[in-house]
Amino acid sequence: MPGPMRQGRTALVLAGGAARGAYEAGVVQYIVEELARDLDHVLRFDVLCGTSVGALNACGLAAFADLGQAGIRRLLEVWTKLEVAELVRPDARGILEMGTRLLGRPAGARVPAREGGVIDPSGLERLVESSIPFARIEENLRAGYLDALSVSTTHVTTGRTVVHVQRREGGLPPWGNDPTTVAREAKIGPQHALASSAIPILFRAVKLDGDYHCDGGLRQNVPLSPARRLGATHVLVVNPRHLEVTPLDDGAAEDVFPGPLFLLGKTLNALLLDRIDTDLARLSTINRILEAGTRVAGPSFVDDLNREMGFPEGIGLRPMQATLVRASDDIGRIATEYVRSPAFGRVSGMGGRLLRRLAERDSRSEADLLSYLLFDGGFAGQLIELGRADARARHEELCAFFTEAAKSAEEREFDEALTKRFPSQPQMEALDAE
Repeated sequence: MPGPMRQGRTALVLAGGAARGAYEAGVVQYIVEELARDLDHVLRFDVLCGTSVGALNACGLAAFADLGQAGIRRLLEVWTKLEVAELVRPDARGILEMGTRLLGRPAGARVPAREGGVIDPSGLERLVESSIPFARIEENLRAGYLDALSVSTTHVTTGRTVVHVQRREGGLPPWGNDPTTVAREAKIGPQHALASSAIPILFRAVKLDGDYHCDGGLRQNVPLSPARRLGATHVLVVNPRHLEVTPLDDGAAEDVFPGPLFLLGKTLNALLLDRIDTDLARLSTINRILEAGTRVAGPSFVDDLNREMGFPEGIGLRPMQATLVRASDDIGRIATEYVRSPAFGRVSGMGGRLLRRLAERDSRSEADLLSYLLFDGGFAGQLIELGRADARARHEELCAFFTEAAKSAEEREFDEALTKRFPSQPQMEALDAE
């Protein structure tokens, strides 16, 4: 196969969803294998942005970026070898600590590094640390296999989103003044990934730099904003959440108040609320405005507009093309059918009994809770195939997306070469100062 296709700065944005994250791996596999074959070019992502399980996938892709197709296969191997017995176990200590906090922790008691979950995180910790060689992320950044990686967490005390950024050139790009989000330069490691995926109630929060952090999906389930601030011109968003609107009057009687598992499923759905459609609609409107202004006022319109609005250089409005691949099927239903099938019969232990109990019920919210917790290789295999099928259904759109990104790269490289040959006045002054 020929060398890498020159692209604009293309970002892959991966959303949260716990065990549903296998779907994202399936989408990426289709792109780097089948789509790349049809375009006759190696396809790569310059920027990787992830939240929750999307952060785990993004870190894996960054660590294996130099391996191409072999890298995504290593990620798929991790997903298809998951075992419920290792990853879904009640955490007696975590439950006890949650109860202690409700009653009041004794003065002088030890403050744990992780706190506040009902699922034992030790299995997930071992899996993340053994499966993702985090040191290779820095190596791949230096070698140019990607430009930047971001992982989003939620700062427990303030509720603000913290975007942990690792770039090839180091430092942070211009970020602007967002009261809900703060960016931090980081050498991303296991603790960042585990903090991003620490769904409240289910998993304990994680301490980073002395502060507790939990799932970044509470306020930024789809990290579109970090991709833009890291310079992406084209963004591919992968979301393992099926969009289905349920009417308020669905004919179901409410004679009995729902049980705690139903309420937990509803809580997780609310916490991980999908706002990507609103974000993409807003982005499309901004793109149309900027394109219309450029047609009317000329190619300097965007720069002039940002200058007039008082944006510092590197911050402001600019076009960004986005494509969304979303689960076409109800993953909660798939999870229920899988747990009820003979394929799940081999699973034993408390985790297996809990998941079977969830599958016995007909509640949609409990089915969603089941799909969040179903860390099973067989189920992951089904989601990988769903991801591949959904990407295949968008084949022509994805081809157009990457082709347009390649054209954008050529324009960017031409502009950079022109700027080096004919520096602007501020650049000339900087060169003189050196």
